[in-house]
Amino acid sequence: MAVYPDTAALTELGDLLAAQHANAVLSADVQFGELTLAIHAAAVVPLVRALAADPACRFSTLVDITAVDNPERPARFDMVWQFLSMYTNQRIRLKAAVREGELVPSLTGVMPSANWFEREVFDMFGIMFSGHPDLRRILTDYGFRGYPLRKDFPTTGYVEVRWDDSEKRVVYEPVRLVQEYRQFDFLSPWEGAKYILPGDEKAPATTGVTAEGKK
Repeated sequence: MAVYPDTAALTELGDLLAAQHANAVLSADVQFGELTLAIHAAAVVPLVRALAADPACRFSTLVDITAVDNPERPARFDMVWQFLSMYTNQRIRLKAAVREGELVPSLTGVMPSANWFEREVFDMFGIMFSGHPDLRRILTDYGFRGYPLRKDFPTTGYVEVRWDDSEKRVVYEPVRLVQEYRQFDFLSPWEGAKYILPGDEKAPATTGVTAEGKK
């Protein structure tokens, strides 16, 4: 059974931060023992600086920066920053809705460890960070096309990479499928099977499930 920190203390902290930083914080919520502040993306740098310096918070450890793609929304992305206070043993999450093409202020001037985190977000989602000293891809190869963690990125990708022994170099080629690509669903792979696998004959008697996976 999961044991979460004192939610009352986190709720009180969230209300306090929302009042102190009313121009930056939209709302505060506590779930699973963690405090989440919905914020304006443009205010993230001064807010993070204040959270690290405030004696009641001291959220000075940047744990992660990531994003969530919601292509159906006008503000397509949720930027997410995770912080830990080693002094109060509390965690806080900052979340900001960001439109495609909108610049997000870089935290590298406040938290140097944000450098590679922001490069990963740029590489995977295509979100740009203003003020980043070296914003380039970090996980994919040179010349990679697209952003793999966007919901509209094809699972096959756009190009494939191979070593060409005749040219003695790595070459990039469009993906060519030798058979029709299959989008798998979450149904049983034996759905509709007309044969019985060894042991399946016992299923109706013990579980009420037929050999075809249907009750």
